[in-house]
Amino acid sequence: MKPVKTGVTFAVTVMLFYALCALVWFVLPEPFMRFMSQLFHGLDFHRLQAEPATLGGTIYADVILGIWAFLAAMFFSWLSDAFGSKKEA
Repeated sequence: MKPVKTGVTFAVTVMLFYALCALVWFVLPEPFMRFMSQLFHGLDFHRLQAEPATLGGTIYADVILGIWAFLAAMFFSWLSDAFGSKKEA
């Protein structure tokens, strides 16, 4: 695996999925909250809505997730290569 390519690919994937999730939440907030509550066995996600979300805050979170995903995937790629680099005789 190539660490940088793996990192970029995973970061873009995470950022796109986060943006899609945020878009659904902005367009359909109540059905989205009901879905999340069902998905997490009845946990009430309404309590997390202390203040309205902003576009800037959403973009900031998306960038932070992208950076985290990039670093995590680079580490995963490096670790995968480290474990698989020894050839058996």
